[in-house]
Amino acid sequence: MAKPDSSATEQLYSLIANEEDARACSDLPDSACQEVPRNFFLILVCNVLTKLGDLLVSPKTVLTWLLGAVGAPALVAWLVPIRESGSMVPQLAIGAWVRRKPVRKWFWSLGALGQAISVAAMAASVHFLEGYAAGYGIVAALVVFSLSRGFCSVAMKDVQGKCIPKGRRGRLSGLATTLGGTTTVALTILLFRDGGEPSLQFYTLLLVFAALLWLVAGALFANIDEYAGETAGGGHALGQAIKSLSLLRDDAPFRQFVITRALLLCSALAAPYLVLLAQNSNESGWLLGSFLLASSLASSVSASIWGWMADRSSRQVMILGAVIASVLCLATGLITVAGGEDRLSAWAYPAAFFVLGIAHAGVRLGRKTYLVDMAGGNKRTDYTSVSNTLIGLLLLVIGGISALLSTVSVPVVILFLGGMGAVGAWSAYRLQEA
Repeated sequence: MAKPDSSATEQLYSLIANEEDARACSDLPDSACQEVPRNFFLILVCNVLTKLGDLLVSPKTVLTWLLGAVGAPALVAWLVPIRESGSMVPQLAIGAWVRRKPVRKWFWSLGALGQAISVAAMAASVHFLEGYAAGYGIVAALVVFSLSRGFCSVAMKDVQGKCIPKGRRGRLSGLATTLGGTTTVALTILLFRDGGEPSLQFYTLLLVFAALLWLVAGALFANIDEYAGETAGGGHALGQAIKSLSLLRDDAPFRQFVITRALLLCSALAAPYLVLLAQNSNESGWLLGSFLLASSLASSVSASIWGWMADRSSRQVMILGAVIASVLCLATGLITVAGGEDRLSAWAYPAAFFVLGIAHAGVRLGRKTYLVDMAGGNKRTDYTSVSNTLIGLLLLVIGGISALLSTVSVPVVILFLGGMGAVGAWSAYRLQEA
């Protein structure tokens, strides 16, 4: 693939970097610094494409609707756990494998190809199968999708750490989320502009389009100029994975980060329960589109701001995001427990969802930037794989607790998650600056 005009790329990068010497990068080799502008935009485009693809295969919206439409509603409960934990739990082994290779961009491209094939398989299941046969096809494809995503998660942080200098990584993530969110806003309006539900065939074509997005992203990522990195300690994947767990015992700052990240899961887990509260409204027909719009807008309006703040202090971004999520959950839970769900109008739930989306964008971007900044070399890969594997397991545990509490009432779950967020904010406050 031909390289874009370097002068135009550097000028645009200089505007985004907002520095007299936009290439200043003390933590990268000189040869890598020369390629920063081009790599910056390649990673940016890949992130935007995959963020749009994520919307089109969201387990909370599109895949849930599809399972109901094909006649397999009982399988809906498996979507979110598989989607989140399936990409995290195997990352100890994946991380050890990735570390054995000096150039790691190919793992991201491989993961993108796997996700493209998985989404295409979902589309084929919907088109050619019926009932639970189609449902099991979708769930099986989602397992492969999540495993492929694990490769992308480990490789992205390592490639970004090698190709983008410190002080620009949060800005890159924030800009990608803003552009991706803006695109999804336009797509959401297009999908729901008539107020009705698109046909099953339309969603099938939508999945095919999502698969193409991952194919293009994988091809672009393969063109990143990545210098060869460390490969020390790249032994047998499983043995190295088990050895990596010693980080939790020996590395106190990393251990504190993992505890903080676990507590900050509240911002991700609370969103479905706001949707559950809204479903009891008599006006629930228009709420799905409004929730999708709120989610897209939250990312597009806040991510760049969070990114600039994260370049100054990713720790403070995590604290602020956790405080916002905690206050929102506690307030919503207390109002509904004290006065019943009728105390809030149907419009209040998408508004709360919007604010929670802003908080979650801050928490997510802050902890990603913090993890990349706190380590270098092979430690970055180890940190990513160990933390993601443990968080994947904890996600199942906390999800189980939330499911148990939901048998009491949905507001009780929201209060529980709000309390988690408050403790998470305190835990983030105790972190060292990266």
